[in-house]
Formats: sequence, C-alpha cells, structure tokens
Amino acid sequence: MSHTYSSIFFHIVWSTKDRLPIIETNLEKRLHSYMGGVIKNEKCDPILIGGMPDHVHLLVRIPARYSIADLVRRTKTNSSKFINQLYPRMRFSWQEGYGAFSVSTSKINIVKNYILNQKIHHKKNSFLDEFMKLLNKHEIEYDKKYLFK
Repeated sequence: MSHTYSSIFFHIVWSTKDRLPIIETNLEKRLHSYMGGVIKNEKCDPILIGGMPDHVHLLVRIPARYSIADLVRRTKTNSSKFINQLYPRMRFSWQEGYGAFSVSTSKINIVKNYILNQKIHHKKNSFLDEFMKLLNKHEIEYDKKYLFK
C-alpha cells in the first residue's frame, strides 16, 4: 500500500492559568476562531471549539504523522499571543498541561453535543469535576492533588 490512511480524532481540554474565568463572551468567538485558524495552519482539522470562561474544549482530526503535543503547544502559544495583543493588560496564559482523549468516529456527534452544551453542563459541574470524569472515563490514572498545579 503506497498511501497512509487514518481517521484520528481527539477531544482536547485545557484551562486558563489558575482556572481564572477570563475568557469573556466578547472574546470567546474571536479566540475560538483564531484557534481554529492555528489548527488549520498545522494541516489539522478543527471540527469544533467551545468552552467556558476558564477552559476550552477542542474536537480535532489530526493526520497520522502529526504529534498531538505539537498541535496543543502551537495552539496554546499562538492563542496566548493573540489574546495578549488584543488585551495587553490581561497578561493571559493557559495552564501548562492538557487532556487529550481519543474519539471514535462513531462518537463524534456525542462529543460535539458535549462541547456545544458546556454552559448547561457547568451549571451543575465544576471544571475540575468534569476533567476528572473525562480522565476516569478514559481510564487515565492521576493524583488529584497534582491536577492543574
């Protein structure tokens, strides 16, 4: 076979530094759009970007040759610069880590709905609770005292 064929989707989640709720409504659409552009520049496919004032969720498709760590690093770096150019006094930054969860093609619509319904979901659950549920669902071991340090 002379070509590589893949269908690799990730649900990626990360928070603002110290989980500060600073992604205001007037910034949210511009930020998500900008992040989508960064992802496209990396030759990846941004399926959906959403979130809350203190965190983002991304559903992306990446090529087999691409590193998820590189995509996250570039997206976080460029989007931080973008926000800081718009609002220099904010001194915006993202948390150091992230969660990346594989998504089966058959589950894409479930993840899309999950991202689209963040505002409703977070009326009942904190970001920390949400993130721990994702880690547990994907059977990722963690120590709660080190989450978001």
